[in-house]
Amino acid sequence: MDAETGSITGGCPFAHGSGETRDLLGRTNRDWWPDSLDLSILTADGRSADPMDPGFDYAEAFNALDYKALKQDLTDLMTDSQPWWPADYGHYGPFFIRMAWHAAGTYRTGDGRGGASSGQQRFAPLNSWPDNGNLDKARRLLWPIKQKYGKHISWADLFILTGNVAIESMGGPTFGYGGGRKDVYEPETVYWGTEAEWVDTGAQTRIDEEGRALESPLAAIQMGLIYVNPEGPGGNPHDAEGMARDMRETFARMAMNDEETVALTAGGHAFGKCHGAQPSDTFGSGPEGESMQHLGFGWLTDPEEIEKGHITTSGIEGAWTPNPTQWGNDYFRLLFKYEYELTESPAGAKQWTPVNPEEADMAPDARDPSKKVPTIMTTADMALKRDPEYRKISERFLNDQAALDDAFARAWFKLCHRDMGPKVRYMGPEVPEETLIWQDPVPAGTQASDDAVSYFKAKVLDSDLTVAELVKAAWASASTYRNSDHRGGANGARIRLAPQKDWAVNDPEELAKVLSTLDGLRGNLSMADAIVLAGAAAIEKAAKDGGHDVSVKVTTGRGDAGEEHTDAESFEPLEPFADAFRNYLKTKADVKTEDMMVDRAHLLGLSIPEMTALIGGMRALGAVSTHAKHGNSIGVLTDRPGTLSNDFFVNLLEMGTVWDVVDESGDEEFVGRCRIHGDEKWRATRTDLVFGSNSQLRAIAESYAETGGEERMVRDFVRAWTKVMDADRFDLRCAKYH
Repeated sequence: MDAETGSITGGCPFAHGSGETRDLLGRTNRDWWPDSLDLSILTADGRSADPMDPGFDYAEAFNALDYKALKQDLTDLMTDSQPWWPADYGHYGPFFIRMAWHAAGTYRTGDGRGGASSGQQRFAPLNSWPDNGNLDKARRLLWPIKQKYGKHISWADLFILTGNVAIESMGGPTFGYGGGRKDVYEPETVYWGTEAEWVDTGAQTRIDEEGRALESPLAAIQMGLIYVNPEGPGGNPHDAEGMARDMRETFARMAMNDEETVALTAGGHAFGKCHGAQPSDTFGSGPEGESMQHLGFGWLTDPEEIEKGHITTSGIEGAWTPNPTQWGNDYFRLLFKYEYELTESPAGAKQWTPVNPEEADMAPDARDPSKKVPTIMTTADMALKRDPEYRKISERFLNDQAALDDAFARAWFKLCHRDMGPKVRYMGPEVPEETLIWQDPVPAGTQASDDAVSYFKAKVLDSDLTVAELVKAAWASASTYRNSDHRGGANGARIRLAPQKDWAVNDPEELAKVLSTLDGLRGNLSMADAIVLAGAAAIEKAAKDGGHDVSVKVTTGRGDAGEEHTDAESFEPLEPFADAFRNYLKTKADVKTEDMMVDRAHLLGLSIPEMTALIGGMRALGAVSTHAKHGNSIGVLTDRPGTLSNDFFVNLLEMGTVWDVVDESGDEEFVGRCRIHGDEKWRATRTDLVFGSNSQLRAIAESYAETGGEERMVRDFVRAWTKVMDADRFDLRCAKYH
């Protein structure tokens, strides 16, 4: 857990089966704060909100940072208590650990979104989530240091580095630190849930009694929480089984196993305290909804009350250990030494207090060290004692401090770096030498000569593999990339390993044939390079057949990952539930299929024209899945599949065709008939027809379908294709910084 609130991989990233269609983004900031200033008009037409110069290179700026001086300033800050927000126990360390935890803890494996990699905690809705209460003060405490070091340290990097320094300043173990997170300057587009209200102790949770209803990709059981309700499922402290279930499921959805969950919970709760001195309704709202004169501060209380420590955040009140600013094993020692009874905090929250504690095991008062107060445990903490599997791990850590030290340090590092992608993106003097399996390591590749590339491409085109097969294999390999957490992509050629080789969207039998043939032809090329080069050769041929002479640029040097480099289970969430580019939909979801198309394009970093050109080009090439629910030629609106052309757009917009839904498809499949004779001409899906029905997409489709538009479409297709193929080439982009 974390130092304040204590708050399954795989499966469809969008709910299905309810019969109700929801918006892809759920509620937006404008729904929560309708009176807030709307700046979106100023970011229209592709205008950026980023104030940095167009050529600004954050990696270069970070490498010029006086790292040692920055860490010293952060260390000094830990005990530099400010009167406007005094440090509990005279040490801000626990406060900053919670800040870093909550910056990183929004990460979820389902779509790779959330996490600390862009400094999103500064913006709504995260800056005003109940679980992030009073972290606005932590960020203001950091402002003088951020101001001092300026462009050389991003807020995103500073949040995590500060958490590391906080742990070190209290004697805790750390595994290392990697910088390189670049700030954004506006809220990112992330789906946080459908709830109309944020967390409330009596509110319905997202997990049912069977533990299977937590909507993927979400990783928290209620809106406004980082993980779980520390009082228990739905605020019920007696549901021990449900508490362990909630913890296990939500932590799994942010890539943590049982041991990591226990280590993080105990490690985080070795420090600091919870805050529940008064009922929460006596305080103001979060920063986004507060009055202008507070300048972005929320949850304001009277200065005199703040000085006394009368603060409420989670509603739970008290410290976990008698030494809240010192690393050790008091957490487990107390957890197993005492029986605990259910009590209520002054704010009315359910919590657990040791029965008849010895004075030596009581905690100091946060403002008056001469006073002693009882320690506490949350219902989430009690799960480490109540749940059989968690208990085994907890007892081992109780009796092996070194094991706890190592497990916590590694789990904290993973928590704070899981969304950074491959290790080559890490910067700074404290990047660990050890490479971890969750970093998706790829052995270094070798640049191929121009002659070797030309020879291989010629052999590929002379084989019995079709344009569509080659294009689909290359797309299957590269399009797993997610710019959210920088996982997936063609580098490593994991398309030939489990689980990717068996995904239905990849047409496993066809894929196996393509990979086998390429393996026999590649010579000294890596399989990763061979797959991408073969796709490029196919596109060049298809363009030439359409009368266009194009060159698809491929920079070789990709490596091949093996099973020993691959945590197969962690790749399950990357399986596409829907891939509009190959016209694949596993089954109907509660989100419109065209919304899922846009979501995947966003994860690939594509613009609207790039998405449009890729869809039209791949349809013309016949690159649709043979395992698609709708059939292996649906959406291929051309009489010459395999030729790169603008036929898809021309025929979709042709006025001689009328379209009707195929009744049994549930509004997913459509038939196009001749307007005069009624003969069937084409079959298409929602992700085909949306390029004719949506006005913005139609405008782009028309530009590609008009006279002279084909050449532009082919050019845009090749450019977008290369962008996807190279999306994960951090080995090239980051090499100069190492």
